[in-house]
Amino acid sequence: MFRRRGWGTMQDIDIGAVRLTAVWATFAIGFVLGAVMNRSHFCTMGAISDVLNLGSWTRMRMWLAAIGTAMAAVAVMAAAGLIDPGKALYATPNFTWLSYVVGGFLFGFGMVLSSGCGSKTLVRIGGGSLKAVVTFIVLGLFAYMTLKGVFGVLRVNVLDPVALRLEPGQDLPRLLANGDAGSLTAWRLWLGLGLGGALLAFALMDREFRRFDALAGSLVVGLCVAGVWYVSGHVAYVEEDPNTLQEAFVGTNSGRLEALSFVAPVAYIIELLMFWSDTTKLVTIGIAAALGVIAGSFAYAVATRSFRWEGFRDAEDTANHLMGGALMGVGGVTALGCTVGQGLSGLSVLALGSFVAFAAILVGGVAAIRYQVWRIERMV
Repeated sequence: MFRRRGWGTMQDIDIGAVRLTAVWATFAIGFVLGAVMNRSHFCTMGAISDVLNLGSWTRMRMWLAAIGTAMAAVAVMAAAGLIDPGKALYATPNFTWLSYVVGGFLFGFGMVLSSGCGSKTLVRIGGGSLKAVVTFIVLGLFAYMTLKGVFGVLRVNVLDPVALRLEPGQDLPRLLANGDAGSLTAWRLWLGLGLGGALLAFALMDREFRRFDALAGSLVVGLCVAGVWYVSGHVAYVEEDPNTLQEAFVGTNSGRLEALSFVAPVAYIIELLMFWSDTTKLVTIGIAAALGVIAGSFAYAVATRSFRWEGFRDAEDTANHLMGGALMGVGGVTALGCTVGQGLSGLSVLALGSFVAFAAILVGGVAAIRYQVWRIERMV
C-alpha cells in the first residue's frame, strides 16, 4: 500500500489502481488531443512552412496560443497547490545547453523531411498514412538507440557533459526567486499569467486566428498539456514509496513530473510490444498519451469520412521520411523533448532549456525548408 497526496488529506490507496487511473485519464486526454489536432490542422512544421512560404501566421499563432494557454493553466494549478512545476522533468538544475541546441536543430530538420513532428505523425497514422507508420517505427527505433543504445553513449559522453549547473533548478520562477520561498509562488503565478497572456493576446490580434477551429484548437491543445501535468503531478503523485521512502510519480517513465511528449514514448511503445511477456514493462502515461492521440485522430477521421490510405510517392519521398524519422528520434531524445515536449510542456513550466530547445527546433525547421527549396530550384 502507498500513500498519496489528495485534496488536503492522506489516504491509503492501491498503487496499481493509481497507475491505471492515471493511464486511462491520460489516454482520454490524448484521445481529445488527437481529434482536435486532426480537425484544426494543428502542426508546428506547417506553422513554420506557412510563415516562410505563404506569409501566413495563423498556424504559428495557434502554436503560440497553445503555449500561452498551457503556461497560464500551469501557473494557476501551481498557485492552488495542485502540482509543483519545480519537480518537472524539464526543470532539473542540469542545464545541458549543447544537447538542447544540437537535439533541437536535428529534430526541427527531421520534422520537415518527414512532413510533421512526432504529434503530427501520430495524427497522420490515425488518418490512414502508411508513410507516418514508417516514420513512427524509425523514430521509435532511433529514439531508443539514443536513450539506451549506441547514440545514447555519444549523447551521454559528448553532449550532455557540456552543461551548466543552475541551482535550485532551471525554471525561471526559481531562478528569479533566488531561494526565497516566499516569492516563488508569486513569480510562478505572475510569470505564467503574464507570459501566457501576452502570447494569447498576440495570437488574438489576427482575425484569421479568431476563427473557431484555430482558436478552439489552440485552447484545447494547451489545456490538454496542462491536463497531463495535473494527472502526473496530482492524480499519480505518491508522497512516500515504501520501497524507497521517497515521493514517486506513478506511471511515468522518468520517475518525475511529466506532461505530453511524443518521442521517447514512441520508443517505449516499441519496447513494450517487443517485451510484452516481461511483466515489469507497463503502459505508462507517455505511452497512453501517444496511443490516445492515434485513437482520437482515427475516430475523427472515420466520423468525418476523411480517413484515407496514403503511401509513399517515390523513392525520394521514402528516403526523406526515413531520414526525418531518424533525425527526430535522435534529436528529440537529445533535446529532452519535441515540439510538444519542449515546445509546449517544457515552456509551460517556464524551463530555461525549453526556450533554447524551442529556438533550436525553429532554426532546424527553417533550415530544412530552405534546403527543400534549394533542392527544387536545382531540379528546375
